[in-house]
Amino acid sequence: MAKIGVAGASGYTGFELLRLLTNHPNIEIVFLTSETYQGEDISKVFPSIRGFVDKKLSSIESVSSEACDLVFLALPHTTSMDKVPTFLSRGTKVIDLSADYRLKDPTVFKDWYSFPHNQPALLKEAVYGLPEIHREKIKSARLVANPGCYPTSITLALAPLVTEDWVDLSSIIADSMSGVSGAGRKGSLATQFSEINEGVSAYNIAVHRHTPEIEQELSALAKTNVLISFSPHLVPMTRGMLSTVYINLKQDMSSENLIEYFQNFYKDEPFVRILPLGEYANSHFTVSSNFCDIGVHVDKRNQRAIITSAIDNLIKGASGQAVQNMNLMLGISETTGLNFPGIFP
Repeated sequence: MAKIGVAGASGYTGFELLRLLTNHPNIEIVFLTSETYQGEDISKVFPSIRGFVDKKLSSIESVSSEACDLVFLALPHTTSMDKVPTFLSRGTKVIDLSADYRLKDPTVFKDWYSFPHNQPALLKEAVYGLPEIHREKIKSARLVANPGCYPTSITLALAPLVTEDWVDLSSIIADSMSGVSGAGRKGSLATQFSEINEGVSAYNIAVHRHTPEIEQELSALAKTNVLISFSPHLVPMTRGMLSTVYINLKQDMSSENLIEYFQNFYKDEPFVRILPLGEYANSHFTVSSNFCDIGVHVDKRNQRAIITSAIDNLIKGASGQAVQNMNLMLGISETTGLNFPGIFP
């Protein structure tokens, strides 16, 4: 039985981790932390978990020496950076759900997060936690950088294509829509009900911090520098994400051919479902699941592939993927604790 800690348990991703881990047969939760609610019982913060996890929330400093096989860091960006070395020095494996260890180049990190990275060696060591691409490296890693939600949906949509010479890598456009929970639990004017309800808004066009993360992974796959035009949107729903990705084709291809190609590429992936001809990804059908649904269409008039990709931003886009990575790191069957369908919201 692996001993597991969750730092930042009082946020949305922290709660989803707890919800998924309560029925996991191979782990024991030994500590939870929250700087906001330290001293409180987790059931006071999230009453729905009462009777499943009955632990008090501690400060992260007070638990860093506690025996633990693996810790999830569900902390704000730039907060995890200095916490990781302490846990690693004690032999504890780390899955960081923030952006602190996702980018390999510390200069790129500083450019996009306006904060200098002070652990460049660990930055290079960290494995990017997208199992469909980096499964074998994740298995032997002691530090995994859990991907962001937008990069997960977009990278999975494009991974089968970017290594092929029959696509134009300079033509990639990604439009993504996310539920409000992607902004985190702390309140802000932009995410208040009266501000978000009955409207759809674009934000951070061409400057969203997930952009270099997407480009890093696509460039590594393509073995050449790849840039994208990325436009995120906020939609009035609690959770869920839909990305529509466009890439120009350099040769004639049918939708049937492209679907078959995607099916072959992901045939051994337990959490990627390629939809049949004429069906497109719908965020309704991945809510509260670890699945990524992908629909593929060829616009023959414009010789362009259009890929739709739906995930739950809090599960496959965060906590579910983190549990998937934990299973791989601990030598547990990858689907343990995650093999269930979504709910219709």
